[in-house]
Amino acid sequence: MPTTRLPTAAGCTLQDAGQAWDAVRVPCRLGLDAMTILGTRCGAALEYPNKAVYYFIPRGTAANWNVENTEAIGEGGTLTIPPARYTEAPGPHWRVCPGDGNWLTDARALQAAIEDASLSCTGEGRPT
Repeated sequence: MPTTRLPTAAGCTLQDAGQAWDAVRVPCRLGLDAMTILGTRCGAALEYPNKAVYYFIPRGTAANWNVENTEAIGEGGTLTIPPARYTEAPGPHWRVCPGDGNWLTDARALQAAIEDASLSCTGEGRPT
């Protein structure tokens, strides 16, 4: 089966989910809106331009993740990870660079931010 290759920066590595972290794939616009809602509660966040934002959540969390319009990536999944300070396209790049110790976003905070961002995108919950 052929794989689609995205243009990537030199130094990118393919890393396995389910080891130190699981990840959540969120469509780009929704993911960026959720990032704004999370503010300083946001851990490292990776953008695949015009496709998705990936958030890193605690290992094992993907197994129970069930949030509409998202995809959890746990053990058996992989992500292309750019160098730590690569912050511009082309290819995958950091919207929030990984810190020295903790890449993770709290899964409950991420879920709430995605749900709030979804309401904003659909116009629900806005005053009339």
